[in-house]
Amino acid sequence: MAAQTLTIGKALNLGLRKAMEDDAKVVLMGEDIGRLGGVFRITDGLQKDFGEDRVVDTPLAEAGILGTAVGLAMRGYRPVCEIQFDGFVFPAYNQIVTQVAKIHARSRGKLAMPIVIRIPFGGGIGAVEHHSESPEAYFAHTPGLKVVAVSNPVDAYFGIQQAIAHPDPIVFLEPKRRYWEKAEVDPDTTPEPLFASRVVRGGDDVTVLAYGPMVKTALQAAEAAAEEGRSLEVVDLRTLSPLDLDPVFDSVRRTGRCVVVHEAAVTLGLGAEIAARVTETCFHSLEAPVLRVGGYDTPYPPSKLEEEYLPDLDRVLDAVDRSMGF
Repeated sequence: MAAQTLTIGKALNLGLRKAMEDDAKVVLMGEDIGRLGGVFRITDGLQKDFGEDRVVDTPLAEAGILGTAVGLAMRGYRPVCEIQFDGFVFPAYNQIVTQVAKIHARSRGKLAMPIVIRIPFGGGIGAVEHHSESPEAYFAHTPGLKVVAVSNPVDAYFGIQQAIAHPDPIVFLEPKRRYWEKAEVDPDTTPEPLFASRVVRGGDDVTVLAYGPMVKTALQAAEAAAEEGRSLEVVDLRTLSPLDLDPVFDSVRRTGRCVVVHEAAVTLGLGAEIAARVTETCFHSLEAPVLRVGGYDTPYPPSKLEEEYLPDLDRVLDAVDRSMGF
C-alpha cells in the first residue's frame, strides 16, 4: 500500500485488516462489528472479506465478550474485542481485572493473554449518558494490563497491529471525537515503539503533556501561546501503562515547568501519577509546581454542557499562565 491520507478510523480499519491477513489466529469480536461494521464503521468490510468466524457479531454482553476472549487466548487465538462505547466497558470490568490481567501471573507464565480491548473513549460528540467516559485510570492502575492511547492516524495504523502482536493484554483507547482527523500514513516506514512517548512540538518555556484526544488541544494551545511569545513543548504520552517518562523528564529539566492535560476528572487521574513522578525526579529543576488540567469531578454532563466540561485551549493556556507566574 502506498502512502495515503487516512482518517484515524480508516487507519484502524486498515491496521486490523493487515493484522488479520498476517495471522489467521486474529479474531475480532464485538457488538454490531460485522454486518454493520461497528457504530463508528471501524470494522467496515472485514466480516465480508474474512467471514463470520473471524469477525464475530456478539450478543450485547460485554462480560461474555471478554470471558470468551479469555478462552480463545488460552487456545492460541489473538482476540480483538471492541467495546462499543467507553461507558459500556464496566460490565466486563470484572473479567478484565480479575481474569485478563492476572492469568499470566497466576499460571506462572504458562498462559499468555494476547487480548486487545478496543475502547472508543472521551467526549466531544454530543452523545447521551454512558457514551463519553474516560476510564483509562482504572486500567492503568491494574497490574498486568498495558494501556495505549492513540492520537493520530499513523499511531492508529501501526499501533493496533503492534498491540495485536504483543503477548500481553492491551487496553487500546481510541479518541472517538478524533476518528475523522486526517494525516498521511506510509505503511512502509518503520513504526515507533508501541510503549514510547514522543515530543510532537519543541519548545523552551513549559512542557505540556497530553494523550489521545487532548494532544490536538495541547498543540492548538501551543500555537496560540506562540502568538504571545511563549514556547510550549508538547509531548504525546502515547502509552499510559507503562508510562515512558524519560523524554518528559528531559523536557522538564529544560523548561522547568510542566502542565498535564487529560479529559478525565482531575482527582486521581493520570495527571496525579505523572505529577508525582515528575516532582520526584525533576524536583531541583522545577520553577513551578506541576499543574493539571482535566475534567471536573462530576459525572459527564448532558451534551449541551460538554463544551464547558471538556478542557480546551483556554484552560490549558490558563494553566500555562499560572505556571509562568511562579
